[in-house]
Amino acid sequence: MKFVILAAVAAVALAAPDRAYSPPRRTYGASGSQESAEILKHDFILEDDGRYNLEVETSNGISVAQHGSPTGPEGAVASSGSYSYTAPDGTPVHVRFVADGNGYQPESDLLPVAPEFPHPIPQFVLDQIAKAAEEDRRGSQSSSAPSRRYSYA
Repeated sequence: MKFVILAAVAAVALAAPDRAYSPPRRTYGASGSQESAEILKHDFILEDDGRYNLEVETSNGISVAQHGSPTGPEGAVASSGSYSYTAPDGTPVHVRFVADGNGYQPESDLLPVAPEFPHPIPQFVLDQIAKAAEEDRRGSQSSSAPSRRYSYA
């Protein structure tokens, strides 16, 4: 019996593929072309007080410029900067941003923009508002239940 178990383990070990795992290759663009990029510039300066400045450029057109400094006693960092690259469809992308106590606030011509207010309100919305107001008015007139008062001592 021991021989059968030993033979089964040996067979499984010998049947295992003789290759190491490698992650899948990334493909970019509609044609699925491979693209490698070299780092052309990488400057990072960190000051003793927590201020920093970062600049990165790659051979495939990615560019990042960012600076920041600590704000407040909790050590949160406010930063601002920009990054740019070329989208797979060939569109140049440029984003400017601020990240602070108000959150991440990007700006780009490619980001969607909400319509300006006041914008026209559709008639069906106005009708619903009027109907709800009328129902509230009717409900308050028919409600003759005495009000209840609660107090805690």
